[in-house]
Amino acid sequence: MLSQRIQRLSTSMTIAITTLALELKAEGKDILSFSAGEPDFDTPQPIKDAAKKALDEGKTKYTAIPGTPELLQAVAGKLKRDNNLDYDTNMIQTNNGAKHSLFNLFQALIDDGDEVIIPAPYWVTYPEVVKYSGGIPVIIETDDSTSFKITPQQLKDAITPKTKVLVITTPSNPTGSVYSKEELEALAEVLKGTDIIVFSDEMYEKLVYGDVKFTALASISEDMFQRTVTINGLSKSASMTGWRFGYLATPKVELVKAMNKLQSQSTSNISSITQAAAIAGLDGSIDDIVEEMRKVFEQRRDEACELVNNIEGLSVIKPDGAFYLYINIKKVSDNSLEFAKELLSQEGVAVVPGIAFGTEGYIRLSFATDIDTIREGIKRIERFIQKR
Repeated sequence: MLSQRIQRLSTSMTIAITTLALELKAEGKDILSFSAGEPDFDTPQPIKDAAKKALDEGKTKYTAIPGTPELLQAVAGKLKRDNNLDYDTNMIQTNNGAKHSLFNLFQALIDDGDEVIIPAPYWVTYPEVVKYSGGIPVIIETDDSTSFKITPQQLKDAITPKTKVLVITTPSNPTGSVYSKEELEALAEVLKGTDIIVFSDEMYEKLVYGDVKFTALASISEDMFQRTVTINGLSKSASMTGWRFGYLATPKVELVKAMNKLQSQSTSNISSITQAAAIAGLDGSIDDIVEEMRKVFEQRRDEACELVNNIEGLSVIKPDGAFYLYINIKKVSDNSLEFAKELLSQEGVAVVPGIAFGTEGYIRLSFATDIDTIREGIKRIERFIQKR
């Protein structure tokens, strides 16, 4: 009865584990969940105030498919101010989160048999939407030795005549790795002379730590600007996960028009209230609030890394961005899914197995929660390891 297309699709393991943890908690069990990629901070007040104002002014009607003129201008302004990128408003589309952005892009670009290069570890949605769209995920494996970043040679070796798209995520979910400007320039050299389009997922752009600097991939060169589709949103930086706001930008106006056509027949415009609220998250007025959240995440990262690296058998590279620890468990387990299941059942700690992100021998732990919970959770993990 079901289509072959839908049968190619798997359920998100991160959502599945988060849901199970919530169910166990609802049953009265003592569960500490580190599985969700969701900040524990409330949405900043200026954003909520903008939403209330929009409601009071009756901005509850349909809008243009890609977004209101004011919102599209706010996205363009943000990209110019933060990333030195010049986009006209007809080069931008707003979506119901970055997943929606990716879905529109893959559906608009991928034909059966087209190859999409995806570095692993990867966000769980990438290969699934590629397969749903009829494409073939081509996975480039990485590990701790390169801080989970691909090399120019690996990229060169993965390219074939069927390669249509390269997906780059910086900062990365699940590893927190951030590509330097020089590393991006080296990858850009490999792409010169090809027709490969790059999807640059920059959702965690505002969450980088220490002396690390974020570089937007499209800003590397004119060649990269022309081939890059920038994907971003406010879920992580502005703690707006439930609002469902993402956006994409590309100078390929024909591609944006195609995605507007698709969106007109699927979701139509995103919520008019979310659009009004998002302007306050894009115009720079909450930058100080975002910086305060970033500082708290950095403090949590530092302590959590130290605690994990003090556990015999575990190790973790301090992430340069995002809010995850990608913990190496290879000395204690060769099955991350079983490890995560046992940890949840025995100690009430929910983490995501590395196999969900395309790499075995790791678990992802989100530090987007309060420090006392982080300390208790890692203490339980240590107890679990000692029992093994």
